[in-house]
Amino acid sequence: MSIIDKALAAVTPQPGQEARAEATAQAREAAAPGDWLSLVLDHHEEIRGAFARGREVKSAADRQAALKALALVLNGHSIAEELVLYPALGQAGEKMHAAHAYLEQTTAKAQMAELENIAPSDTAWRDKWEHIEGAVLTHMYEEEKGWFITLKQKGEHQARLTDRYCEEYERYTGAPAPQAA
Repeated sequence: MSIIDKALAAVTPQPGQEARAEATAQAREAAAPGDWLSLVLDHHEEIRGAFARGREVKSAADRQAALKALALVLNGHSIAEELVLYPALGQAGEKMHAAHAYLEQTTAKAQMAELENIAPSDTAWRDKWEHIEGAVLTHMYEEEKGWFITLKQKGEHQARLTDRYCEEYERYTGAPAPQAA
């Protein structure tokens, strides 16, 4: 991990697993089956799983595969949020939260690009992976704990948000996000 990464990690406390699980449970309670929030939460679970698989693999080839798998779901998810949910968050009077969310996702994308430049066999690769994981988990916690609950309560055009979120996710990943029946 770079000195900058270490400094940022030191000043940005990460919520514990229990706090993250509680936030996810509260967000699930606010979600309806197949709505944009339930899809976001499903993608968050996929992202958590992709990070866990990347931590477990040992070979350089498996690390490369884990990175590609993570990048697909993480980028598809983040693009859908950036094009659909963050603008809606801003329109719901939460411009500062929307701006903060954009900044965090841009930072994660830059960190992923740095990870691509580290040899998967190098110990620095795992350090960078874990640093990115911590930042992404904290970002998801912020969304689940407050930002997206607020958007669910104050945002207009909820059905359109679901349709547009699905459209953008599918455009990037090629995989349809399940929609409400």
